[in-house]
Amino acid sequence: MSTYSSASDRDSIYSSPGPRDYQVGAGSTMSSANPPNTTSLPALLHSLRSHTINTLPALRRTERLIASLPPSTPNKADIAKALHDAWIYYVDYHSLLNELRGLTKTYPFSESCLEEAKRGVGKASGNYCYGVLKRVKDQGLIPSHARALAARPAMWGGRKPTATEIQKLASACEVEWTRVLNIVLRHWEG
Repeated sequence: MSTYSSASDRDSIYSSPGPRDYQVGAGSTMSSANPPNTTSLPALLHSLRSHTINTLPALRRTERLIASLPPSTPNKADIAKALHDAWIYYVDYHSLLNELRGLTKTYPFSESCLEEAKRGVGKASGNYCYGVLKRVKDQGLIPSHARALAARPAMWGGRKPTATEIQKLASACEVEWTRVLNIVLRHWEG
């Protein structure tokens, strides 16, 4: 069986749970109930490479579809690599940040928090996006970034905030960011 990730990548605590050996096989349609036929595989490969599959739910659906297929098809290694690269593109070119910010309307999610998490996750590991999100949660990165944002004078019209103001804003950011992080991580449950 051909895989895209190494044994050490699969054992990482930031690897995506569930199947990481993306396999593509023969079938009749692009639904999860019926695997794609060989004529639709080039379209799937093109969609991944051109980033037209570019939202978290769409990438997860594609990942589950590919992981559920039998191993007997041409181009399965190419499709696995294209999916892996699509996840990296999604995280590195701010699509993940934009989706998180779309869910955190009151206090936009911290870019510096995601950047710190990205520095601690290898791009070769299982699912890069899952690894980054899991690192934010497991390393407790939200509180320090919420506090740093709340302490910025720019958040207070240029004036220096009081300790109470910093605490209130940091707490509000932390609650909203944690809620959204948990919502997004549910894409990998079940």
